[in-house]
Amino acid sequence: MIIRHRIRAILFPVLLLAVSGSVTSYFVWHAVNGQRGTKAKDEYSAQMEVLQVERSQLLKEKASLERRVAMLRGKTVDRELVEEEARLVLGRVHKNDVMIFLEKGN
Repeated sequence: MIIRHRIRAILFPVLLLAVSGSVTSYFVWHAVNGQRGTKAKDEYSAQMEVLQVERSQLLKEKASLERRVAMLRGKTVDRELVEEEARLVLGRVHKNDVMIFLEKGN
């Protein structure tokens, strides 16, 4: 009888510690590796930096295009810009233009 009581007194705390340790380790593992864990947060931060760089490049391109459109819209139109656009659309060149042909890889 005393032996059973002593075994229960030892086994119950050991089992309780094992179960609580496994539950705690489950939650810790998911906090680090889970869908919303710290690793996912680092991946999202890296992806956000890449997207911010791309956004800044697109904003620069947008400003450049807006400047070109402003030159075409005003009361006075920039002749060189109109001529350049016409050549691009028509696929023609001026007789005084210098043509440089590059290989396809460049």
